[in-house]
Amino acid sequence: MEQFLPSPILQPYIKMFMVMESEQGMVNRLLPDTSIVIAFRLRGKVAFSDNGVVQHIPQSVISGIRESSRTVDYAKDTANLLVIFKEGGAAAFFKEPLHELGSISVSLDYLIQQSKVRALEEELAAAENTHQRIGIIERFLLSELKNTQPDLLICEAIQQIRLSKGDIKIKELLSGMPISRDPFEKRFRKITGTSPKHFAAIIRLKNLIENYSGDVSLTEAAYSAGYYDQAHFIKDFRSFTGQAPLDFFKAPPLW
Repeated sequence: MEQFLPSPILQPYIKMFMVMESEQGMVNRLLPDTSIVIAFRLRGKVAFSDNGVVQHIPQSVISGIRESSRTVDYAKDTANLLVIFKEGGAAAFFKEPLHELGSISVSLDYLIQQSKVRALEEELAAAENTHQRIGIIERFLLSELKNTQPDLLICEAIQQIRLSKGDIKIKELLSGMPISRDPFEKRFRKITGTSPKHFAAIIRLKNLIENYSGDVSLTEAAYSAGYYDQAHFIKDFRSFTGQAPLDFFKAPPLW
């Protein structure tokens, strides 16, 4: 697994490029995240499994923000190049409201003209190395860049959710903002791909998982994260990871 920063002109929109190669094959559990992701399969086969339903992914796929974990099965000699957008960053490249993706993964030509996607795939196949491929993808994204002006109100909301580690009420989030709840939630979903409530829930659980060291009990960690009772925490945790908390921390996902 290798990570690469985008060029400066794309850094406002893209968090990173990631190359994942698997010589022997592997199965991994992927947790929900707040980023829209485009994956280009360079070779091999990859399949998602959601609640027992297996989906073999196309060569170029875009994934929305999921509500639950999924299992990813990488066949032997598989390579993928991922474009991981910053929260709200993907909205600069697509006309369609991003919440229409929901929590599914679809072929990239669902949002971009099929002939453009096929031409991009051919260029990637002819490239000799990772840096060439990233350059090809960057040029393609720049050609699709539609809106360079960020929605400052939504950016501020995302920042507040992050600073609160996801432990914030929508009413509290809107305090001092010149907008009412319904139009704010509509704007937030359109730009980020999910509701502010779901976005905050992902931030809260990811923060708990990433910072849990075992020095305190899981119950204490849950209360510190803003959960009011253990039953609510366990229910959310199972939905998010597909496992009970104790089972999860015995063998967390690879990435």
